[in-house]
Amino acid sequence: MAALTSINGGRCEAGEVHVIIGPMFAGKTTDLLRRIESESSSGRNVAMIKSSKDTRYANDSVVTHDGLKFPCWSLPDLTSFHHKLGDDEYHKLDVIGIDEAQFFEDLYEFCCKAADHDGKTIIVAGLDGDYLRRSFGSVLDVIPLADTVTKLTARCELCGKRAFFTLRKTAETQTELIGGSDVYMPVCRQHYVSGQAVIESTRNVLESYKVSH
Repeated sequence: MAALTSINGGRCEAGEVHVIIGPMFAGKTTDLLRRIESESSSGRNVAMIKSSKDTRYANDSVVTHDGLKFPCWSLPDLTSFHHKLGDDEYHKLDVIGIDEAQFFEDLYEFCCKAADHDGKTIIVAGLDGDYLRRSFGSVLDVIPLADTVTKLTARCELCGKRAFFTLRKTAETQTELIGGSDVYMPVCRQHYVSGQAVIESTRNVLESYKVSH
């Protein structure tokens, strides 16, 4: 592993970037927690970060849909992490986990600096696509930086086949709409296409109703 000059003038080992992607309910956070706990058990200093936008389960913990928890920093951006943690504690860190990474606009810059210059191992978990199957946030931008990329799948809620996509069950159209199984479901390609057609028809009916009333 190559040695780098760290920001405090010393020498450090080159870091790593590992990316976990997939639709909702694919177990991305579970995989992230498993890796972070494994690193911690190996004696490495770890920290977890999640977006402050995600308040579904807890403000101070990363929580899986199954209820597994790990304490975390809840932040509006990644740039502030070093400052909030402090130089001494930051330099002691070996591994940083980032959950719901699609919500961090500065994800690429943070991963570059932390891995390339500070020697940190970064484990990123997030959605690769939104409900329209378009790139969500900066998660896909980090893939060229990554040592490994893991694409997880869920089970289609309608037929049980492998689910690669997230279907929004409501008529809202904004990209960022935080929710759980009340708003989203994992689906296969066939049921994504048919489901989108049904939802679009419903949306058109609702819009027509608003116009006529």
